[in-house]
Amino acid sequence: MKLGAYIQVPFCQTKCTYCNFHTGVVSKERYGPYADAVCREIANTARDGAPSGMIDTVYFGGGTPSLLEPSGLKRIVDELRRSFGFAIGEDLAISGAMEVTLEADPETITREKALAWIDAGFNRVSLGVQSFNDLELKAAGRMHRRADIFTASEVLREAGFRNISMDLIAGLAHQTRESWEESVTRLTEVRPEHVSIYMLEIDEGSHLGKESLAGGNRYGAGAVPSDDAIADSYEWAREKLRTEGYEHYEISNWGLPGFRSRHNLKYWRREPYIGFGAGAHSFDGTNRWANLHDSARYAANMEKGISTREQKQIVTQAEALEEELFLGLRQIEGVDLATIEHAYGVNLTKRVSELRAQGLVELIGTRLRLAPDRLAVSNEILVELLS
Repeated sequence: MKLGAYIQVPFCQTKCTYCNFHTGVVSKERYGPYADAVCREIANTARDGAPSGMIDTVYFGGGTPSLLEPSGLKRIVDELRRSFGFAIGEDLAISGAMEVTLEADPETITREKALAWIDAGFNRVSLGVQSFNDLELKAAGRMHRRADIFTASEVLREAGFRNISMDLIAGLAHQTRESWEESVTRLTEVRPEHVSIYMLEIDEGSHLGKESLAGGNRYGAGAVPSDDAIADSYEWAREKLRTEGYEHYEISNWGLPGFRSRHNLKYWRREPYIGFGAGAHSFDGTNRWANLHDSARYAANMEKGISTREQKQIVTQAEALEEELFLGLRQIEGVDLATIEHAYGVNLTKRVSELRAQGLVELIGTRLRLAPDRLAVSNEILVELLS
């Protein structure tokens, strides 16, 4: 069995206004012990034999994994290779071999770090760009500025990275149609191999969400674009990326030919992956489980030999069906309806017919997918399908 490995690094330099993740700003002295704890968890998990299999994709997410010392990152990659084995080649710098991704913020990137990342085995960097507009970045609580994005891109290319992903957020405070088009245009000029476009969601667990719900103006809460404006921005970006040669393969993701995120595809296809670190989630095809979120407690538990697992769920047949549809329909190519109906012993004809009549989904042969012009309201459609 081929596994994806996800490493959670829950540390940031500051908390973004829209973020509701379990991340925190901590002393740098905690970075090294945390990397040691992750290595210990990897070794223990492989020893206990669940789940078994070799790894073919690795993804360091967060938080801001690029804050860790390169030596700590290398120790984790080496432990993954030693404990599980890598399924595709040992030379990680070769395109088409292993996909080993590091999330990084532009202002954290230096020439020395980039070269060390290559040496550690990383061959893909996902840059948290969010915007090319300094006013929007400042309001969002981001540390980097427009100029840092261009500098980071040049440094990564010079170091040898040939697979870079960048993300933008439609709907940031103070964003206008003009500033959005400028951000997307600048991104396509930098020409990363992969692009993610997210539509801002106001979450009550974030600073921005709390302020917005209270009717205040801090964090730019009063300057967030309308839902319609956000949807229009998403649609404009879709067309722009299409004309620039990017393939739209998932609601929020585009790639140049051959550069889809192989690790993230595992999530949408319900393939097995195993997570390490505080708050990391895992799935073996039947069970889902997660580690506790508190990074200090996580590291302490690993040091004492105490389990870090906080949740475990046996996925029922009904839940698996919901996941097949919810995750599968996020992919632009959709799902094979006949295969799903046969596998789960269900008949979705009536529900699908109702959604087709509303122009929300398309059925081509047995292939069911969201209507291309309704991707911006995908969540509402998926909820209606599953109701």
